[in-house]
Amino acid sequence: MDFNIAVIRGDGIGPEIVNEAVKVLDRVAKKYDHHFNYTDVLLGGASIDATGVPLTDEAIDTCKASDAVLMGSIGGDTTKSPWYKLPPQLRPEAGLLKIRKALGLFANVRPAYLYKELKAACPLKDEIIGDGFDLVIMRELTGGLYFGERKTVEENGVLKAYDSLTYDENEIRRIAIKGFEMAMKRRKILTSVDKANVLDSSRLWRKVVDEVAKDYPQVSYSHMLVDNCAMQLVKNPRQFDVVLTENMFGDILSDEASEITGSIGMLSSASLSATKLGLYEPSHGSAPDIAGQDIANPIATILSAAMLLRYSLDLDKEADDVEAAVQKVLEKGMRTVDIMSPGMTRLGCSAMGSAIAAEI
Repeated sequence: MDFNIAVIRGDGIGPEIVNEAVKVLDRVAKKYDHHFNYTDVLLGGASIDATGVPLTDEAIDTCKASDAVLMGSIGGDTTKSPWYKLPPQLRPEAGLLKIRKALGLFANVRPAYLYKELKAACPLKDEIIGDGFDLVIMRELTGGLYFGERKTVEENGVLKAYDSLTYDENEIRRIAIKGFEMAMKRRKILTSVDKANVLDSSRLWRKVVDEVAKDYPQVSYSHMLVDNCAMQLVKNPRQFDVVLTENMFGDILSDEASEITGSIGMLSSASLSATKLGLYEPSHGSAPDIAGQDIANPIATILSAAMLLRYSLDLDKEADDVEAAVQKVLEKGMRTVDIMSPGMTRLGCSAMGSAIAAEI
């Protein structure tokens, strides 16, 4: 079968980790007699350097015409990069917001899974993590504070900044449906996270989630305030299955969840639309301090490619193969520097990608 994949290599370590994900996809294609047609697309700092803007309309059109989008990491060092001397709407991250809106990517799926081989890298105590944990954060991605009206004005000689947080019931309903559908495929437990004791937007969120829950009686669901959720993630992560939440809360909680897995270099993510088109990227940043040194961990990007196979291309067996290959290299003691422990075999970025591809 033929599939078209738009490839955004990005900035910093982005090109290195994407190369390894493509290496694994090519191995999948060879084994299962598929053909993946890759089209390179610029986004972020690389696009600014080439075109003057973080994302062009042509790049958006290419992504829309593809079956899926595979992306590396975007941005640079905010203290050194000339990109961050530009106005906010011209900085690398503005391209991320633009592509999410343009492709209708309203649902961000971020798994947080602790491999038993990496328990030593988890910062939590053994009695907390037990046999490990396996949770997914379902984050609303195109509404809320990040997409609200913002301005800075001077009033009576004093600067004042405004940011608006807005959700309508339809935006909440569609992400809630995604969350409950995900829970149905897992352990049928959903925790909806909000700040309903303070925010009107959260009170509407809670009301709509209650309505959607009636259509999924098999799912055990509850509400939790975001500050409590932040504490519970480090106190007892095993209690969570699917965590459903809005944009900013999801941004923060998913980064916290990534750290308790031992390394953010292990965490994949998928941004999904109402159609099969999705964008797949690692949860971590561009790490410009280690770019070009062949030491970045490509596993998060490779696992993101597995999600691409599963969610956009409906290739479940192929996705299973990739995930099993990652498990096998960890069982054999192969590690990149961020997850290295005594007695293990240290591999560079490229060697890790090759090792995973070889297991497929």
